[in-house]
Amino acid sequence: MIPRSKILIVDDELSMRMQLELMLNNQDYEITLIGSGKEALEKLAEITPDLIILDLIMPDLDGFEVCRRIKRNSQFQHIPIILVTVLESKKALTQGIEAGADDFLQKPVSKLELRARVRSMLRIKKQYDELQATLHMREELSNMVVHDMSSPIISVLLHATLMEEKITDTALLKNLEMIRMAADRLDSFVNDMLMLAKMEHRSLRLNPSMVNINQLILDAEKHFSIIAHSKGISLKLSLPEPSLEMSVDSNLFRRVIANLLANALQYSPANTTIRLSLSARCMNNNKSHLCMQIIDQGPGIPEKYRHRIFEKFEVVDLKRKGIPQIGLGLTFCKMAVDAHGGKIFVKPNHPQGSIFVVEI
Repeated sequence: MIPRSKILIVDDELSMRMQLELMLNNQDYEITLIGSGKEALEKLAEITPDLIILDLIMPDLDGFEVCRRIKRNSQFQHIPIILVTVLESKKALTQGIEAGADDFLQKPVSKLELRARVRSMLRIKKQYDELQATLHMREELSNMVVHDMSSPIISVLLHATLMEEKITDTALLKNLEMIRMAADRLDSFVNDMLMLAKMEHRSLRLNPSMVNINQLILDAEKHFSIIAHSKGISLKLSLPEPSLEMSVDSNLFRRVIANLLANALQYSPANTTIRLSLSARCMNNNKSHLCMQIIDQGPGIPEKYRHRIFEKFEVVDLKRKGIPQIGLGLTFCKMAVDAHGGKIFVKPNHPQGSIFVVEI
């Protein structure tokens, strides 16, 4: 059985609410009548309507303000809103559009026009719901595939390690080392995808503890110095003394460091230098705050794209435009840093390159 579309009618005049309900009779809708904008906002989650018909002139909160509040809420902003008004001015129409209204009806309301507008808005809402369901199913499938990739990657890494212990030929060892590093990088990518999925579903919990940040960076340097050497790139560190210790999720922050270094190495040309600097500062709360910078001499990122490279849904479009130094690894970094209450951004490294900055 197909569920009936739910319509919320909000108007401070009882006669108007009943008139609109009567006009929609025999249309197989589930209709709820509410007499104020304040009450509508309070009961929105309980009603979960597919469409809101909203009076503009009301004593407590007018239709503009109710519309603005609904559209600011990510849980409800997709619900179509039809504003009903006696006002005829272009100014009211402009205000309604700015508030986020999807359609308008002029009082006195025509029955045929009301039914047509309602059908149109419900059709749009249905298409939106179907698209969201498809995207959710695709995302679930992607997460399943990524999860299933973990086992074969771990197997490659394990067997590569076992072979390294038995092979003595220098050339073979070098090739095997490249295989292991490639598998290790793929494993990092898969882990990032899984963590992103958990973050988006709010199932990832931070496990903070006092961590030696200097040591996390030194551990990462041991791994990435091999890759840097093979590409003819110099990797230099600048760390504070004494070592900086602060409360972070060590696993997440280790991945942030690894992703930013891998990103810099991937796009840096030979005979250049990548610098990782860490500094500590004490704020008014007497707690240590860190500032980490990864400085490269790669192609750099144009200014107009710098605010977009950390967003998941921008990656495909930016790759199509040929913008370097982007990928889901940066999206993971932003989500991990945000989870710690910090911020991450990129700025230019003059005369060439990028500076990725993490502040927590």
